[in-house]
Order: sequence, then C-alpha cells, then structure tokens
Amino acid sequence: MLVVSKHDTHRKVRYIMADRRDFIKIGLGVASGVALGQAYTIATSESSSSLPSNIVYTADEPGQWAQKVGGHLPQVNIQGKTVTITTDHAMTKNHYIVRHTLVSEDGTVIGGKVFQPEDEAVSKFELPDGHGSKFYATSFCNKHDLWVAEVMV
Repeated sequence: MLVVSKHDTHRKVRYIMADRRDFIKIGLGVASGVALGQAYTIATSESSSSLPSNIVYTADEPGQWAQKVGGHLPQVNIQGKTVTITTDHAMTKNHYIVRHTLVSEDGTVIGGKVFQPEDEAVSKFELPDGHGSKFYATSFCNKHDLWVAEVMV
C-alpha cells in the first residue's frame, strides 16, 4: 500500500503542472503560422523534429491532415494590444473548433475561449503589459487535433 502525505501530494501536483507547462512550451515551439492584418514575422522553431509526429500540427508540419490546413490553422490579427484569433472552420454538432488559446513564449496562458458547435470560431484577447514578442495561437478541432500558429509581434 502506498501512503502519500498531503505535502507530497502538493509536490506531485506542482511537478505534474511543470511537466504540462514544459510540454505545452515544447509543443508550441514547433509552430509556424499565418498572421493577418499588420505585417509580422512568422518563425518556425528548429526543435520541431524532437517532438513525436502527429501531436501538434502547423502550416509547415500538417502531418496526416495536410489537406486540412486552411480550415484548422488559427489565423492571427493583432491591432494594438488586441489579438484576434480566427479559425475558418465550419461549426457543426459533429465537427467543430473546440477551443482557442493564446500563450506567450514563456508558457503563460494569456487567454482561452471554449466554443460550442453553434458558435463562430473567433476569439479576442488583450496583451498584458510587458508581454514579449512571441506568441502561440492554438486551435483545437474535435476531429483534426491541435493546430498552432507562432506569431512574432
């Protein structure tokens, strides 16, 4: 029988959360994307080959969903401090965009929005002061997985 103290449980939760943040940062690091509106530099991480294939999809690495890039890759528009993420995807009961998330380079989640099938896949987030210059916009489809666009402001 394994006995875990309350103190050990908190340590394990912090460890799991740190692993999760590392996974998200590494996973998002493979991203490349398309920005709309103002001109921004789009970058691709050189570490993309270190991740297992078919987990995170990007414009450069769409994996098994090569024909799905246009309707799944999040499009990013930045006007001042407002970031708008749009996924040009039909929204039906059986196939829809579930969530958008905006994450800074250090892994801080700027914001997230969950969608229902009847919603339009558009979300807006405000950049905090001192936000840095690199962000990752995610779009998660219930059938075609996690898509990431990396945007340099």
